Amino acid sequence: MARPRKLEAAEITQRIEALGGWALDGNKLAREFVFSDFNQAFGFMTRSALVAERLDHHPEWFNVYATVRVQLTTHDAGGISELDFELAAAMNRIADGG
Repeated sequence: MARPRKLEAAEITQRIEALGGWALDGNKLAREFVFSDFNQAFGFMTRSALVAERLDHHPEWFNVYATVRVQLTTHDAGGISELDFELAAAMNRIADGG
């Protein structure tokens, strides 16, 4: 597999605006998802983990009860890459019930 390319700042800014719900936190994409209970939060994490494994791109995340905080970056690229946006979009779809 080819090494992922770090995206330029202007491209990141443009793509974050189109993504919805995500923000730049240093050198990472970040979002907090809040669900109605732990079961929904854990279900979201499980479904997201399956996508992450398929992409071979794994999130930094933290869960307490109904809240899941996610940060995405591509360590191999030294910053945010296409993989981060692909996983972020998939997480949005999962959180929206898709």
